[in-house]
Amino acid sequence: MTPAAFFDLDRTLLRRSSALALAPAFRRRGIITRRMMVEAAAWQVLFMLRGASHEAVRRAAEDGLVLLRGHTPEEMRELVAESMETVLRPLVYAQSLDLVERHRSRGEPVYIVSATLQEIVQAIADDLGFDGALGTVCEVADGVYTGKAIRALHAEAKADCIRTLDHDLAASTAYSDSHTDLPFLEAVGHPVVVNPDRALRKIAAARAWPILEFRGSG
Repeated sequence: MTPAAFFDLDRTLLRRSSALALAPAFRRRGIITRRMMVEAAAWQVLFMLRGASHEAVRRAAEDGLVLLRGHTPEEMRELVAESMETVLRPLVYAQSLDLVERHRSRGEPVYIVSATLQEIVQAIADDLGFDGALGTVCEVADGVYTGKAIRALHAEAKADCIRTLDHDLAASTAYSDSHTDLPFLEAVGHPVVVNPDRALRKIAAARAWPILEFRGSG
């Protein structure tokens, strides 16, 4: 088995929430309202200032899936494709991409692992040249989302998901910004924290984990 490198998406690979960045595109397609955009922005500010609990992340993920009810996976893929060049790619940390290239030069596959919807994570991974994408999978019936999760990828579920892959996790690396990803970081031999929240910064300092500070984007 070969080692791999696993990157969280929001505030690790991207400098802000992918869902918030895509909010204007969601609104144009009638998925969310202007009020929802404002509330999401406020939640994002609070998250960045204080971090978020496991329960808050879980609720936010479930609420987001409910909003997708009646829409199609193809619609999500189109939405991300339309937003990639002007919205998402400018948010990517250049330092993260440097790390991606470093791992690939050593023959290590690179993955994005995120609680964000699978179709969104996959589209970003494909555009940036990652080897794989692991995200939250929403149930689809009659071609449209039902709003129910088949695989909700947050907290311990992230760790469980990468354990199913055929990689040497003891020799692998994981990157994240949030203490809610602690099980994910603990699942590999080389955990690295990126722009960590206060709780994760304390944990990383206590355990002598590398702490990276990224600024700007590629």
